[in-house]
Amino acid sequence: MALDYVNDAGLPMAFAYATVAARAGHPAAQRTLGYMYRKGRGVKADGFQAEALFTSAANAGDAYAAFNLAGMHITGDIRVRDHDECMRLLRQAVNGGVTEAAAVLGDRLAAIDKDAEALNWYLYAAQRGHAGSMFAAGCWYRDGLGTTPDPVQAVRWFLAMLDSGNGDGIHEAIQLAKEGMTDEQIRTAGQLAGRSSEAENLILAARKHGG
Repeated sequence: MALDYVNDAGLPMAFAYATVAARAGHPAAQRTLGYMYRKGRGVKADGFQAEALFTSAANAGDAYAAFNLAGMHITGDIRVRDHDECMRLLRQAVNGGVTEAAAVLGDRLAAIDKDAEALNWYLYAAQRGHAGSMFAAGCWYRDGLGTTPDPVQAVRWFLAMLDSGNGDGIHEAIQLAKEGMTDEQIRTAGQLAGRSSEAENLILAARKHGG
């Protein structure tokens, strides 16, 4: 709490409490102390200490520590990079409820051309409200990556982004609506996204484009 709610003047207190709790074997404290060492907050930055603390916490079942440790594998800020271990840690984080880890897992799988599996993880994160994964899912359904092209599913996820206050998918949805989608397809996409009124706006835009 000191780390989250006290200004930088309180960092020594946060470091002291985290150190005591981490030494007592508390996984969340180990993860917090690892974060402080990783970012150099309240203590000199030390990647080796961060790695050791994240590892202890992850081994004790802390999902966010597993996610942080996977991040160190991705960035190379770790003694030995290991792709398989990174993927295992990301899956541990997902299983522990870290939605963002599913999005990163999708990115890692996409990088090695495992597109179908990557799309599944983007969908997993999208269904849990991760806007970046919604955008990825929309683009992949539009372009047929990891699946056959499906403009209905593409527009569905572009519209669903609005639930997160993110309008980055609107342009793509409009383009798809203009490129030959039927009114029925657009309405279906809107229903799936819970955005029927926006679907009607897409239909109007498509009709206007058609002259």
